[in-house]
Amino acid sequence: MRPGVLAVAVAVAALTVGAGASTAHARPEVRQEPSDTYCTPTDPALEELSGMTFVDGVLYAIGDSGTDHRVAVLDDSCAVTRWLDVPVDPYDVEDMASYDGDLWLSDTGDNQSRRDTVALTRMDPVTGQGELHRLIYPDGPHDAEALLIEPGGRPVVVTKEPTGVSGIYVPAGGESVTELASPGPTALTKAGESTFERTDTAGGPPFIIGSILATGGAVSADGAVAAVRTYTDTYLFAVPDGDVVRALSGEPEIVALPAQPQGEALAFDSNGNLLIASEAAGGPVPPIEVLSGATALVETPTPATGASQQPSGRWPLGALAVAGVLAIVSIFYTVGAARRR
Repeated sequence: MRPGVLAVAVAVAALTVGAGASTAHARPEVRQEPSDTYCTPTDPALEELSGMTFVDGVLYAIGDSGTDHRVAVLDDSCAVTRWLDVPVDPYDVEDMASYDGDLWLSDTGDNQSRRDTVALTRMDPVTGQGELHRLIYPDGPHDAEALLIEPGGRPVVVTKEPTGVSGIYVPAGGESVTELASPGPTALTKAGESTFERTDTAGGPPFIIGSILATGGAVSADGAVAAVRTYTDTYLFAVPDGDVVRALSGEPEIVALPAQPQGEALAFDSNGNLLIASEAAGGPVPPIEVLSGATALVETPTPATGASQQPSGRWPLGALAVAGVLAIVSIFYTVGAARRR
């Protein structure tokens, strides 16, 4: 960042903080839970690791733009047992999920917000065969790095926003992934928003507010818990009646993640443990960590009566002012990342 630009950013940030500091509420409560090393990838081709998922107990992983032309099949030691070529030429795969025995690649990365359509790519985890399903936003381009698939098959795309207020998008007709047109596009609709707040958790790339940027998503094998991670924390949500959209609009359990250079991937195993992975960001490939019993950290909410229901209040007016600061810093990082790619 040039000194002049930095000076302007700092000046604007100071004004914004001054305007909003008196009304912004305290930082959210973040749980500190122990994690362990699951395994450490050694294949340098995984240095851009951005998405993971399990199918029948087997872990699959993919990198993002530049390394997203193939999917790695990993054993229990994180060694690559084989590679599966992606059946279509990707633009920027940023996450991966599974449904009904198939892999679903989230080709939704758009650092410069210029794509007319984004896409989900289905892959058979044995043969690698599959097809493209284009999607189109109702309100212009977005960068998105988190894909969650509901127990009923509806895909949920969570955008990565420098304000920390992510859009939640689903097919306008409520289609499941098996009902998406190929090649499409299928129209998306904005179904809600989810707020990721600034925390003091260490980790993530330098010079950005990594705790507010949504970088990956997953749904537990039983469909009862959804997770969206940022560069520093994971947000765990109880899923009522298989409705992930409703869950993401509610109150989360926020859990600090181990410090990672550029954490973008997470996946639940069949036992409710949450695997957490990161890009190398110029260093060695970091270990994949595991948060054991992650689903047990979430309490099933008690339905509230109509008179007592209140909005969550996780995004007060003062926090909007602070978001101006976060947006300024994060936008500089996004531009830098786009140049790198």
